[in-house]
Amino acid sequence: MAVLRIHVVWTAGSQISQRGRAGAADAPGPDLECLLSQVAGGDRDAFEAVCHLVDAAVYTAVLRVVRDPSQSEEVAQDVLVEVWRIASRFDPAKGSAMAWVMMIAHRRAVDRVRSAQKSAEREQRTAHAPVAYDEVAETVEARLERARVRQCLGSLTDLQRESITLAYYGGYTYRQVAELLGVAAGTVSTRMRDGLLRLRNCLERSDEN
Repeated sequence: MAVLRIHVVWTAGSQISQRGRAGAADAPGPDLECLLSQVAGGDRDAFEAVCHLVDAAVYTAVLRVVRDPSQSEEVAQDVLVEVWRIASRFDPAKGSAMAWVMMIAHRRAVDRVRSAQKSAEREQRTAHAPVAYDEVAETVEARLERARVRQCLGSLTDLQRESITLAYYGGYTYRQVAELLGVAAGTVSTRMRDGLLRLRNCLERSDEN
């Protein structure tokens, strides 16, 4: 893992800098899915190719959430390491390879922000301060809300789910989402609108139950 981590640091640090943190401008092409299957088999050359394809897009997505460039580079490196570790879990039947990588990046970025927030809160609280009821209630409610959203996302079509994931998790525009998925921008706009309506209706039904 030490050798791999050195490789990832070089890829996510040096290459991102050399490419000017281009973000979606260097979005991965159709070979990413094939490369991930090779990475799942332990192919380091394929992993290097994956890093080259997604590093700038991963950094851009993380930076939108974390804001701090230095921390964003660290998180981007962690994302690439996780891609190496769990490449075998990628299921093309559930969405595109890029959407899968962006979901990992978003989750890692959110985890970093939450970790920083919790650290700051711990410093402000005294060692014996009781846990407020409202704080517990908010935590439980947030977890339930995330579970409901995941469940409702599963009811959407593949294109609706991928479009919404890339737009709201990755921060891409309609045109960028269309380019990543290889479909017309108008189609993405329509599918995303229909998907959001279905998502809202699903959440409303969940509230009623």
